[in-house]
Formats: sequence, C-alpha cells, structure tokens
Amino acid sequence: MQSIVTFIASAEASDGGIMGAFGIDVPTLIFQGVAFLLLVVVLGKWVFPVFMAAVDRREERISESLKAADEARQAADTAGEDVARLLKEARNEANEIVSTAKQEAAVMVQDAETKARNKAEAIAAASLEELNKEVLAAKKMLRDETLDLVALATEKVVSKTVSDGVDANLIKASLKEAGER
Repeated sequence: MQSIVTFIASAEASDGGIMGAFGIDVPTLIFQGVAFLLLVVVLGKWVFPVFMAAVDRREERISESLKAADEARQAADTAGEDVARLLKEARNEANEIVSTAKQEAAVMVQDAETKARNKAEAIAAASLEELNKEVLAAKKMLRDETLDLVALATEKVVSKTVSDGVDANLIKASLKEAGER
C-alpha cells in the first residue's frame, strides 16, 4: 500500500500530473473520446438499425418456422388419427363385403343346386316317358308279331288260309282263352 501512495505522490510532483505518470496524453484522450462518441452516434443512427432489422427478421422467420413446425406436427397427428380411422372403416367395409359375398355365394350355390335338381328331375321324367313309349311300342310290336305267329301256326294247323276277319276273331278268342289260364 505504501508503494501506491509513493507512486501517487511522485506523479503529482511531476509536470503531467497523475495522467502524465500513466503515460496518458490528455488532448489525445479527448480527441479519441470525441471520435468514439461520433462513432457510436453514426453506428447507432445507420448501422445498428440495419443489423437490428436483420436480427428481427431472422427472429420472426424462426418464430414462423417454429409455428409452422407445430402446425405440421398437429396436422401429422391429425392425419395419423384420420389414417387409423380410415383403415378401421376400410377393414369394416372389407369384412362386410366378404360377409355379403359369402352369403351371395351360398345363395348362388343353393340356386344352382335347385336348378340342377329340377333339371335332373325333368331329364329323369323325360327319360321315363321315353322309356314308357318304347315299352308300349315294344309291346305293340310283340303283340303284332304274336298275332302273325298265331295266324301262321293256325294256318299250318288248319292247312288253309283263313280270311283276315276270321283270322283276327280266332286270334282274339285264342288270346282270351290263354289270358284266362
């Protein structure tokens, strides 16, 4: 502490005073102070506003970007919910379509079975009718052949030809007799 006091006392004793002891030139200091104040005024008037406007614009863009990011995040969340809802609806519709298709297929199969059964019955009935016709035709042909054979046998037995009317009467009588037995 004593060294500081000694320094101050020796600085006052010299011609420049305390400022001179530190090597400071007072007119240069005043000039530099005025230049500094002028520089601060010029920077404050023309340079700092430009920089501050750029900083404000940058800050505004950043805040808009953050706001847009929040909106996008909310939209993505909403879209995710919409997608989940649409998927659920699509699954429900698909299940409904499959169920309807199964029911329609069952009805179609049942209809096809019914049609096939009806067609088979119709074919069977037609075949039975055709068979009955053929049986009747065969019976008629057999009857006619039997009549011819009986007429031939009668002719051989009697050894003479009988007229068709007499022949038919004899055959009927013979058949009647044979049917009664």
